[in-house]
Amino acid sequence: MTRYAIRRLIQVVPFAVVIVCLVFVLIRLAPGDPITYLAEADGDAAYLAAMRAKYGLDRPIGEQLLAYLSNALRGDFGDSFRYNRPVAEVIVSRLPATLLLMGTALAVSTVLGLLLGIEAARRANSYRDLVLTTGSLLGQALPSFWLAQIVVLVFAARLGWFPVQGMTTARANYTGLAYVLDVAWHLALPAACLGLLQLALITRLTRASLREALADEYVRTARAKGLTENDVVLRHALPNALLPVVTVIGGQFGNILTGAVLIEIIFAWPGIGRLIYDATTARDYPLLTGLFFVAALGVILANLVTDLTYAVLDPRVRLR
Repeated sequence: MTRYAIRRLIQVVPFAVVIVCLVFVLIRLAPGDPITYLAEADGDAAYLAAMRAKYGLDRPIGEQLLAYLSNALRGDFGDSFRYNRPVAEVIVSRLPATLLLMGTALAVSTVLGLLLGIEAARRANSYRDLVLTTGSLLGQALPSFWLAQIVVLVFAARLGWFPVQGMTTARANYTGLAYVLDVAWHLALPAACLGLLQLALITRLTRASLREALADEYVRTARAKGLTENDVVLRHALPNALLPVVTVIGGQFGNILTGAVLIEIIFAWPGIGRLIYDATTARDYPLLTGLFFVAALGVILANLVTDLTYAVLDPRVRLR
């Protein structure tokens, strides 16, 4: 498995180069001029030309791409037009907030979705199964951006149970446990909105997959041997039922990141989702290229983790 993981990591390199080239070209072909944004209404034609020359935007796009790739090989992804700081520094400063939001949403939705899916499968066609199935259908039908606005209006603006926006309380200067609790208080609503769709999806998929596994011959054999129902479900049926669930969880990384962009905008969460929006409106070419590259790299690594998890869950899978 180690050799497989190393080989897959090496394969990431050509994918990364292709992704950078595509993103670099597509961003520059999109409508809008970053120099016009930077100069606002103050610059004349000579000033705008000088600014384009300063950032290398007056050169052919192929020449710009070669210069960018050459610098990227040395770890230099350029400076952000808007923040006037290195791109890597800007992204690293925002990445922990997004990882916290996405990690919390994914972990909670996965654990809770598995538990609810197992409960629904074990009590199939019961009243509890009907409630869980209906709830998961409703959760999949609610757009996260719409749900986030409703949640802000009800639980933050009207009831005051949670903060409206931000990651910490302004001017509070909490430290230690008080800081952790303050971040958790601000994290509750955005993580819940971001994880609801995943929760509904994992619940439904776990239920369907586990019900199918419980009908197999080996499960009847396990019951005939006198094993308890918990052993039958958790030790025999569930590992096989988890294979499609793991595939879906790994493939949802991109969707979660997309949802994080909207959630971070609504809750003013200071992560890279909000940064993508700001960089897009500012036509910040270097920052956008770096952000899309990081997002694509995250999707590739998530797929690699999914493949490795497959081999752990199912010994029949051999990774070569």
